[in-house]
Amino acid sequence: MKIYDFEGFPNPARIRIALAEKNLTDQVTFVSVDVPGGEHKTKEFLARNPSGLVPALELDDGTVISECTAITEYIDAVSEGPSLTGETPKERAVTHMMQRRAEAELLDAVAAYFHHATPGLGPDIETSQCADWGNLQKERALRGMRYFDDVLADREFMTGDSFSMVDITAFAGLAFADFAKIDVPADCANLIAWRQRVASRPSIAG
Repeated sequence: MKIYDFEGFPNPARIRIALAEKNLTDQVTFVSVDVPGGEHKTKEFLARNPSGLVPALELDDGTVISECTAITEYIDAVSEGPSLTGETPKERAVTHMMQRRAEAELLDAVAAYFHHATPGLGPDIETSQCADWGNLQKERALRGMRYFDDVLADREFMTGDSFSMVDITAFAGLAFADFAKIDVPADCANLIAWRQRVASRPSIAG
């Protein structure tokens, strides 16, 4: 398997954490895509992933899977150990519901703020910014943080007692927020404590 990504970016980080959780890191070849340099917009890369986004997983038969949720589903299905996507129909449904919320209300909102209301990746990449939209998304991200703080009031992880891809997505979202200079509200004690727990996992702590 090959993973096309750019190390240090939030979505590639999600897949690297999932691979580490499933003990698959040594079975993958990482191919760096120079996103700041625009390599993700070249014909060669777009032939693999028409959306022009990283990461993308290329299987040995040439199949390319993009989108972090889909890649994580595949990683989870081909490996042993505790599931990142849920064991029962109910667990899988709840995981997918919360995964979408972690993306839309946190990680994607932070990304929209970064790409629209800050210099982002520079003028060669950020060619159609809308600062008003970006600032609205910053407020959305802050509301998302408060939502997840409430969710964590009575559970250890985002979907209950088990670590899942939702925790990975939310953790990456907060890391992106740090980079974009969006502070977690100080009164989000549950979210802050959860983040400290997740940061200590071997897949993240190294």
